[in-house]
Amino acid sequence: QLQVVESGGGLVEPGGSLRLSCAASGFSLAFYQVTWFRQAPGKEREAVSCLRIVDDRTVYVDSVKGRFTILVDNAKTTVYLQMNDLRPEDTAVYYCAATRSLQGSNCPDPDRYAYWGQGTQVTVSS
Repeated sequence: QLQVVESGGGLVEPGGSLRLSCAASGFSLAFYQVTWFRQAPGKEREAVSCLRIVDDRTVYVDSVKGRFTILVDNAKTTVYLQMNDLRPEDTAVYYCAATRSLQGSNCPDPDRYAYWGQGTQVTVSS
C-alpha cells in the first residue's frame, strides 16, 4: 500500500525541540515535493514548509524561518521536520503530504497532493 506515515509528535516545553518524520511506504520520494502542513484548533490549515526533493528547494512560512528545517534522508524515503525553539503558537496537528506537482515558487495547494499522512500532535506548553 502506497502511503506516507508521520511520527515524532509529542509534548514539549517552550524553547524545546522535536523532530517529525514522514516516511513513504511503497515508493520513493525522489520525484515528489513534500509539504508539512499544520492545523490548530479553530484555525485554517497552514503550509509550514515544503521540500522539492529533486533539487532540494525549500520554502518556509515566515513564522518558522530560522527555527524549523526540512530535510530528506539519503534514501529519499523519509522527510524530516526539525523544529527548534518551539513556541506555544506552534501547537497543532502536523500532517505531511506528497505531490508530483513540482512547479511554482510556493508550496502547492492542498488539493494537489496524492498522499496524506494521518497527522501527529505537537503540543508546546509549560
